[in-house]
Amino acid sequence: MVAQSDDWSVIDSYDYELPSDRIARVPAEPRSSAKLLVGLDDPPSVTTVADLGSLFKEGDVVVVNDSKVVPARFHVRRDTGGQVEVLLLSPHGAMFEALVRPNARVRNGELLYIDGRPVFRVSGIGEQSSGLRTRYVEVLGDAVFALGEIPLPPYLEGVTVDPDRYQTIYANRPGSVAAPTAGLHFDARLLGDLARRGIEVVRVELEVGLGTFAPVKERELANHVMHAERYRVSEDAFERISSARRVVAIGTTVVRTLETISHGGALTGSSELFIVPGFDFRCVDLLLTNFHVPKSTLLALVAAAIGSRWRVLYEYALANDFRLLSLGDAMLIPTGRVDDPSLARFPSHSRGDH
Repeated sequence: MVAQSDDWSVIDSYDYELPSDRIARVPAEPRSSAKLLVGLDDPPSVTTVADLGSLFKEGDVVVVNDSKVVPARFHVRRDTGGQVEVLLLSPHGAMFEALVRPNARVRNGELLYIDGRPVFRVSGIGEQSSGLRTRYVEVLGDAVFALGEIPLPPYLEGVTVDPDRYQTIYANRPGSVAAPTAGLHFDARLLGDLARRGIEVVRVELEVGLGTFAPVKERELANHVMHAERYRVSEDAFERISSARRVVAIGTTVVRTLETISHGGALTGSSELFIVPGFDFRCVDLLLTNFHVPKSTLLALVAAAIGSRWRVLYEYALANDFRLLSLGDAMLIPTGRVDDPSLARFPSHSRGDH
């Protein structure tokens, strides 16, 4: 059951009932065998991600986020012996911005330990986003990173996932604290098929952090503050993207990166872009994305692309044994940017649905 309100300004309009048994606990094997709900069709059709290339034509450009997930979660102890979890988010000069839990008890200047060895010094108060107050911490030695673990979403608590399986196969520069999960479906077979069809794959980078996964605590979306996430796009990559027949974004992080630049951002910078219904898509034509947590910024982005049709697709997925969230299945949807019917097969969609 999904919410029926079309008041896009409030977070309750992006709610749906997600049974716990529909949350994927293990990834599909092989990667590209995950189900694919094709939202370009009306009614939607079902195939697998392995057949993604058959939906594209020569001249389309597929854009992936090649940021690599870092072992950024640490279980440490205070001088008092109390346990603390530290999640490093992003570097700020000699410091890292981090989530520290529990936060309130940890003092500025306090040392945190692993096996009796000091590994962090808490150095100050950071930003507040979605009710989450970050801290600044000093990392005491490069060897600390060998002691961390790959962060997994809270809904995968207790689940064991091979760290390599929570990386895309094209992951490159370390920096993310969560995987760009739509890209987890790509494997060598799929990349080879795209190449044979003349579909170019272009890489960009956005370091996935709080801006992507922080919960929305405010009722009014206008009051939600997006946390900045760093991105990088080369001049060559953006030239190839700009000259593409269609731009296919693999994941919401790619959408936010490309649309940040297309709305006046530099090729390298930080994005705080919050995409909600009414957004003017200027670059991305199609989006491959997983099914997202209820009442999230990611679901608002999907609604910005296809309006209230998101409910139809989610109800279809729930009724047809799709696996949801980070390790689950995927869907392919348009953004409404392309009006030429030869470029997008989605007859029921219109900009008015935004």
